[in-house]
Order: sequence, then C-alpha cells, then structure tokens
Amino acid sequence: MKESVKPLVIAVTGLNAIDSPGPGVAVIRALREGLDRPVRIIGFSYETLEPGIYMHDVVDKTYQIPYPAAGSETLLKRLQYIHGKEDLQLIIPNFDAELYNFIRLAPALKSMGIATFLPTPEQFEARDKVNLYKFGEKHGLMVPGDKIINKISELNSCEEEFGFPLVVKGKFYDAIIAHTIEQAQKAFYKLSAKWGLPIIVQKFISGTEINIAVLGDGKGNAVSIIPMRKLYITDKGKAWAGITLEDDALIKVAGDFVKATNWKGGCELEIMKTAKNELYIMEINPRFPAWIYLTAAAGQNQPASLVRMALNEDQPLYKEYSVGKIFVRYSWDHITDINEFHQISGKGEL
Repeated sequence: MKESVKPLVIAVTGLNAIDSPGPGVAVIRALREGLDRPVRIIGFSYETLEPGIYMHDVVDKTYQIPYPAAGSETLLKRLQYIHGKEDLQLIIPNFDAELYNFIRLAPALKSMGIATFLPTPEQFEARDKVNLYKFGEKHGLMVPGDKIINKISELNSCEEEFGFPLVVKGKFYDAIIAHTIEQAQKAFYKLSAKWGLPIIVQKFISGTEINIAVLGDGKGNAVSIIPMRKLYITDKGKAWAGITLEDDALIKVAGDFVKATNWKGGCELEIMKTAKNELYIMEINPRFPAWIYLTAAAGQNQPASLVRMALNEDQPLYKEYSVGKIFVRYSWDHITDINEFHQISGKGEL
C-alpha cells in the first residue's frame, strides 16, 4: 500500500477578499495549483469578517493573530501556540504593516522549524515610501520628487515646489490626488488619522499606470517578473481587471531594482509610464499584490516559486510568460453560519 504524502503546512495572511482585497486568497489559489504535493493552508486573520476565514475550500483552518501594533513578542507567543497545534512549515505574510514584526521574528521562527522568505530589514527600509526618492537617486531609478511632512502647514512648501495636482500618501497605504490646498489638507487629516505620521507628498506624474509583480531570490536575481496594465480601476484605485504586457523596458526596471537591493521575496512595483516612455517608480510594495494569481495563469507561479526557495528547493529563473492574459475580479455572496462567526470571535480560531 502506497504511503500517503504528508501535506505541507503553510500559513497565509491577508484573507480580506473585499473591494480592496488582501493578497491572501490569491496566494492560496496559486499555492494549491502550483505545488506538486498536498498543502494544508492555515489562515491568519485580524478581523472576524475577513471572507477567507469562511471559505473552507480555500483555507483549512484559521487563527486570529494580534494586530501589528501589539508588537513582535505578542505575535511570537501566538505563533508558538499555533505552531504547537499545526506544526507550521512556512509563513507567507501579505500586509505591509505586519511585515516588520515577521521580519524581526524570522530567526526565532527558523529555530522553531518555520521557514519564511522575506526581505532583510535593510531591504525593507530602503524601498519605504519615506526613503524611495533617495533610493532612486542612489541607483539611477526614476522616482517622482517628494516631501516627507509631519505638519499640515508644510503643505504650503509642497505646493510651491511641485504645484498642483499633488499626490498625498499614507505611510502604509492609500494615495489621494489633491488639486487644491483644501483637498490636500483634507487628505492630510484623513491619512494621518488612519495610518499616522509622517505623510508623503509626491509630485504628480501623468501617464499610464502599470504594476509589476516581482520575485527576487535574495542574491540579486529576479526569479520572475510579470508586468500588468490595469484595465479597470475601482474608486480606491485598485485593479479590478488587468492584462499581462510584453515590454523589455519594464522588465529591465524591475530587474535593476532586484539587482540593486538583492531583494528577497515577492514585491510589486507601481510604475507610471509617461507619454515620453519614461518609467517612474511610484511605489514599491514589499509583498505580493492582490492580483498575484495572474502570475500563475501567465506561467510564472510566483507564490509556489517562493515556497520552493523558502524550503531550499531548486527554482530556476523564469524566461517566458503568456502575454495578453487578462484577469477580471468578481464578487459573490458567500454564505456561512452564525456559529462559525461566534467561534472565530470567541475562540480566535475556526
């Protein structure tokens, strides 16, 4: 009788598959399709109504974990409890705000037998919004001019230097285009209340928005690069549909970033392509994007490739992908039961 293969136990965050979705559900879909062995997916949630919690064909079991503000020690205690029950082999975090704690805990997790594949603290800081312009200058990458501000009165100097419109950004998420000083002030209050200080004010660049999903091996090599142009954008600026592109200049920009940083893990470059074909890096998100399943459909399954590298398995560099692959996001009403809601709310696991 053939012995059954023990599932690979992988924990994934970002289960909020809403109008501004987290990457978690897309990452899990890619893992289930791209690995040559069975997987047991453990969901990590922060809120009790994250849809992925209740999608039992996607997530095998979910545990609530403490908010990032609780700190790394509180998170480690919770992970030790979960590991004792699940024997975790790998964790893939998918939110910017939580990454610092997971990066800090990576050595402790490794000693527990839990793998990660994350950027170093230095890599993480280098691409931060507050450091991005200096990073671009250092490595010859085009980044719009910006100012890092902590007081609303500093918006006046931003207006003098950049003019309107301006892009006002929160330190973790969200960007608001302001056409007047009043709109900029309103954006400052809104984003600082939500994400805290500082606020990043960036010069507005007109052009076509392109996103690039990138996977680096930590040694300066880009394992996978998939550029995507948004076809439909929500009122929050999120891609609701997109198409893979063939563009050597985009591939080069992403490759230059990985080489300059020795980036380890997944990331997303937000690019603005001007009418003069200039490629400005608007942001570098240090984790997989919500549209990451498109990489699997295009022939370069980035989440599955990350798993292989995290487990020290061979992962060659991809050379080709399918151009013209389109994703169209959709929503549906997922039905669950009040007992499941009570269980995740009361016990912190489901």
